[in-house]
Amino acid sequence: MEGDHHDIFHFGAQAIGVLTHESPAIHNTDLTEGYLTQPVAMAEIDPWNEKLSFKLTLNFEGATIERGELNAGIYGEGYIDRRHPHTYLHELITTSTTRHSTGSAAISLTLGKGFAPFGTDDPMARPFEKYPINHHLAQILERAVVIGAVRGGPLTFELGSFNGDEPTSAGDTPNRGRYFDSWSTRLTFAPWPQGEFQASYARVKSPENPDGGGADQRKRSASIRLEDVQHTGYALFEWARTTDYAGSTASFSYYSFLAETWAKYDRLNGAFRIERTERPDEERLADEFRTAVPPNDLSILGRSRWTVLTGRLAADVFDSRESSFEPFVEVAWARVSPTIQPTAFDPKQFYGSSSLWSISAGAKLTFGMRHMRMGRYGVAVARKPHLEMGGMHAHGM
Repeated sequence: MEGDHHDIFHFGAQAIGVLTHESPAIHNTDLTEGYLTQPVAMAEIDPWNEKLSFKLTLNFEGATIERGELNAGIYGEGYIDRRHPHTYLHELITTSTTRHSTGSAAISLTLGKGFAPFGTDDPMARPFEKYPINHHLAQILERAVVIGAVRGGPLTFELGSFNGDEPTSAGDTPNRGRYFDSWSTRLTFAPWPQGEFQASYARVKSPENPDGGGADQRKRSASIRLEDVQHTGYALFEWARTTDYAGSTASFSYYSFLAETWAKYDRLNGAFRIERTERPDEERLADEFRTAVPPNDLSILGRSRWTVLTGRLAADVFDSRESSFEPFVEVAWARVSPTIQPTAFDPKQFYGSSSLWSISAGAKLTFGMRHMRMGRYGVAVARKPHLEMGGMHAHGM
């Protein structure tokens, strides 16, 4: 049924097959590798029209990209220059929402495992297959969270508490001894349907040491998100900063500036991203794409600044309510340099060049609902139809 019919159950799945070539990847050597990446299954149950709803996202990257996916410059959770696999239980969320009869105000409470209210949308729900380097500067995910959110008119305020420790493997779960030792808050201003401004702040306790006692982080984020009226174009401008603290003393700070845009014409769509992000260069293990978890006090050998330009071209071979198939190609050029001299880590010597090229070609297959946006819950979710997930009725599956 159409119109006011309320869909109780939504289900979806997606996966991307991709072949990536990097030149050079490491020690003046090119690498070419293939992956089944972002294999995800999603379900939403909303039997009482948002009064109590449930969300589940399973991510199977632990089985398909356990070694990590070539992604020059990226780092986090013990991987470097390879994107780490996310945890099998990506999200398991319960949300209760109460709305004023006029619709001008609403509140929600969210509990479970998922995203902390900080930063921008998860890169998996954005145009590119390759993640930006700033993933761990701009989002806080896969935590045990409790989030309260209030919306009044164009303003939405979120406050959340969560465990600070990052996952250490795809099968890892939040450390019970660390529940709710960290917090974050986000303020979003949406003055018109196609415009959104957000600012957020977080204090994360010992993210890289599950037992605590490691460096804490204070994180800031601000962004502008725009979309055209026809919903065929999108732009994001983002700034993020993370500062490591030993007690009350600041040690290292890392900055990121990112701008990306996407546009669609008929069956073709294209995207472009420019990113300038600083990252820590940590001591590497025998597998030089891995670093120690937890790191020791002397593991940071330096800091590097990455400037990455990425272009994408894709085509909707078919795209319906039930499924889609989208071949694509992405080309990226990266330039890396140390932020200070002298440094114990010389990027040019390590990689064989200060300029790195990457080309990726593959296809994305989706079935059922798709993640149009990811990282917000309850009243913080955009209420415009074009921003919500399209889904299949339970009786239509």
